[in-house]
Amino acid sequence: MSTAPVLELTGLERHFAGAGGTVRAADGVTLTVGRGEVVGLVGESGSGKSTVGRCAVRLDDPTGGTVRINGTDVTTLSRRALRPLRKNFHLVFQDPSSSLDPRMTVGEIVAEPLRLHGIAKNKEAAHARVRELLAQVGLRPEHADRHPHELSGGQRQRISIARALSVDPDLLVADEPTSALDVSVQASVLNLLADLQRDRGFGCLFITHDLAAVEYLADRIAVMYLGRIVEQAPTRELFADPKHPYTQALLSAAPVPDPVTQRTRERIVLSGELPSPLDPPPGCRFHTRCPLAVDRCRSEVPVLRTLTGGREVSCHLVADDGTAPDAASRTIPNTRTATR
Repeated sequence: MSTAPVLELTGLERHFAGAGGTVRAADGVTLTVGRGEVVGLVGESGSGKSTVGRCAVRLDDPTGGTVRINGTDVTTLSRRALRPLRKNFHLVFQDPSSSLDPRMTVGEIVAEPLRLHGIAKNKEAAHARVRELLAQVGLRPEHADRHPHELSGGQRQRISIARALSVDPDLLVADEPTSALDVSVQASVLNLLADLQRDRGFGCLFITHDLAAVEYLADRIAVMYLGRIVEQAPTRELFADPKHPYTQALLSAAPVPDPVTQRTRERIVLSGELPSPLDPPPGCRFHTRCPLAVDRCRSEVPVLRTLTGGREVSCHLVADDGTAPDAASRTIPNTRTATR
């Protein structure tokens, strides 16, 4: 499997001007997704992860930095210049109800990218491709004649996935693809994504707040806090030994299936709420909630640096060899979970 990046974000910025100032939703994000790789992007609400996903597929225009798809810089391309390239990347939205045109049949929705990119030679070829795609996402041929409101939430999300994959993209950005679904169908949609990604080999940026889902699906994880990435590592390494205090807090808040472990493990308490991106704290943006913060954290911005072994961390307190303090040592065991 080639690991040449299908997505390269370098110093990505997305700022929004508002009445109260400038919202720095994404502020210097550098991230790659390899061909055939699933990269999870996690963080609590307001961290900027969905903004990064929208900029990656140019639904939002970056304020700064660069976006490359398959090595092509698409950062400032016009909508017309982007059009022939869009078959290479697609976004699966969080809520399928709002992303599917209620006036169109399922068959028309799935066939639309084929028509826009001139892939299907005629109607018969388009219909055959639609039937094939519906089968691949676990739906029957007769679903093609129905409208979105006639389907369940899980079925609508399967339609979104079929539409996104209809032109065999190299990159799929999945923005919270299961969060709007019933718990009973979330696992089936995750399994579908995993199977399709393995069979087709596309790169995937998987945006979620669900740590169990990202542990299951992702090869590598990037953790965002207030517009910036604070840690990146292979999934197993990140879950086994989180380095950044914020990552430690996120993982300590995630439920575990073993009730004994759940009752006895130490949980990291974060004080306060996520600061406003209108007025982010100076220095390390996490210092206002970090139980380990020192004076340097309040004044000096930590850079995202590569540690021995290849993982990346943005924290003054983590040594180059990966030695990191345990934030749980500064908290009260088993009281309440960190905010997520």
